[in-house]
Amino acid sequence: MSESTNQESLANLLHEERRFEPPAELAASANVKAEVYEEAAADRLAFWAKQAERLHWEQPFDEVLDWSDPPFAKWYVGGRLNAAYNCVDRHVEAGNGDRVALHWVGEPDDDTRDLTYAQLQTEVCKAANALTELGVKTGDRVAIYMPMVPEVVIAMLACARLGAPHTVVFGGFSADALASRVTDCGAKVVITADGGYRRGAASSLKPAVDEACEKVGASGELSVEKVLVVRRTGEEVGWTEGRDVWWHDVVDGASSEHAPEAFDSEHPLYVMYTSGTTGKPKGILHTTGGYLVGTSYTHWAVFDLKPETDVYWCTADVGWVTGHSYMVYGPLANGATQVIYEGTPDTPHKGRWWEICEKYGVTIFYTAPTAIRTFMKQGAEIPQKFDLSKLRILGSVGEPINPEAYVWYRETIGGGRCPVVDTWWQTETGQIMISPLPGVTAGKPGSAMTPLPGISAEVVNDEGQPVGNGGGGYLVLTEPWPAMLRTLWGDDQRFKDTYWSRFKDVYFAGDGAKLDDDGDIWLLGRVDDVMNVSGHRLSTTEIESALVSHPKVAEAAVVGAKDETTGQAVCAFVILRESALESGEEAPDSLIQELRKHVQKEIGAIAKPRQIMVVPELPKTRSGKIMRRLLRDVAEHREVGDVTTLADSTVMDLISKGIDSGSSSGDEG
Repeated sequence: MSESTNQESLANLLHEERRFEPPAELAASANVKAEVYEEAAADRLAFWAKQAERLHWEQPFDEVLDWSDPPFAKWYVGGRLNAAYNCVDRHVEAGNGDRVALHWVGEPDDDTRDLTYAQLQTEVCKAANALTELGVKTGDRVAIYMPMVPEVVIAMLACARLGAPHTVVFGGFSADALASRVTDCGAKVVITADGGYRRGAASSLKPAVDEACEKVGASGELSVEKVLVVRRTGEEVGWTEGRDVWWHDVVDGASSEHAPEAFDSEHPLYVMYTSGTTGKPKGILHTTGGYLVGTSYTHWAVFDLKPETDVYWCTADVGWVTGHSYMVYGPLANGATQVIYEGTPDTPHKGRWWEICEKYGVTIFYTAPTAIRTFMKQGAEIPQKFDLSKLRILGSVGEPINPEAYVWYRETIGGGRCPVVDTWWQTETGQIMISPLPGVTAGKPGSAMTPLPGISAEVVNDEGQPVGNGGGGYLVLTEPWPAMLRTLWGDDQRFKDTYWSRFKDVYFAGDGAKLDDDGDIWLLGRVDDVMNVSGHRLSTTEIESALVSHPKVAEAAVVGAKDETTGQAVCAFVILRESALESGEEAPDSLIQELRKHVQKEIGAIAKPRQIMVVPELPKTRSGKIMRRLLRDVAEHREVGDVTTLADSTVMDLISKGIDSGSSSGDEG
């Protein structure tokens, strides 16, 4: 069977007939209407020039896009602006200083703070002055390793105000991970906290920073000059005199007056390291002008943001790109009021998120499919205890959302009235690229639908030719876009090799996709996760969706394991809904066989799992991505590999014990 024929087998496995039209009232008042697609298609660069009018430019740009040296783009050439001024000061100057910028909720119940835009401006100016006193100048890099507290947003904006690129490292990463990132970008200052709260307990951060600073210093190439520490938990911390300083000692007493400097549109804003990297970290560089235009426009368009009345909540941690683009820069550039939560969704109880939605009147809610499936597992009765009637738009991000999870989200959380915007984008793209528009698109469960106005995406075969409706292959971006990564920090060649070498001058970052018969895009996960069963290329995403469509299944992960007969065989790991079994009861073999037949019915005999293992949890990174590599180790009876990037490293022990106890069944049929 030829490769192009193999590609065909990625398509037409699952068919989805359900459609959800936009609510009439929302459609009538939507920020973006259908004609914008035509406007953008007629003159893409004029469209993006118009979107740049959303921002304050100290000096207007001369040229929208310079693509004379692909893949190195320059957007809004000659323009000068300040990101922090655009996110804070201009809203105060426009008379909106009293509007709440951040409703912050700590994990302990009574721990809350509200910051207006005027208060945020004061804190950002003080932090910028304090960083200047600590020796931070334009172009210096600053590493941020913090819990989800208001100071993390203040720190990012203070860096942006000074033109000092920041790199935010997720607070759950190890000292080694922090040290490698600090070394790679040459950060001279680290901003951290004594600790944060997670699952009801204080979790230390400062010791990892101390260890990382030692590792950085031992390399001989660099030393961390200052460590700025926020007091959050009050726990005892080690202290290095001359290097370590308390936030409250240097920021609280600093001047609240600070004049921001305008920087070139292409001035580096931040470096974000992709998670799970091995060897040399891969630092994604985002610059200022195009990134702010891309994130602010898509936040306003995709979520239909009305800043005067909406309360927006993105549940991502700021350590991931979603927290940068759709918790800090996009929403604040738009003058939004938003919720930030420090803790986990099940602490101190499983209804914590919905309690917060009720308390603050959240209208727009943006989270990951992993979280949605966890709530499915727990049951609808938990969110039904809370008033979620103010919600009007729901968003999904991080990986493809299964159709059943989409429908559950829409019906149970959204009361059957809220459009679901299933967004596809990446750390590298900086902004949402493919998504429904809530006032335009008839939502189709499981499909990311079509590229946003001004974005050019196609699904192509091995030769780079468009596959056409009904075909499957590789998702590529065929034209530059404003928030695109500019390079990998310090490694232009790796940037070209990683993203631009597979298809000439076309961006490809490794995702498979298909076009359905309507021409809508379905993401099929990483190409690396595609299985080859008897010469047929099968998508893990579609088989997982088929399993989750069974009423007793909450979540599923599928991997291909070596098989002497078929090359690879489908092995599935499933989490059952809490209502599926009595407490302590093991899954009967009859249920396993029922699930195997269900996949056969939904997709076809070729996709029927050889083996289904019922497990209590799946191995996930802290951003919610399932680590299928570790599941392949289990399925192929290998020693389980490195688990340090998992949110809970004990999960693999639980999986192994569950399988050893017999909650697994299958055959070769």
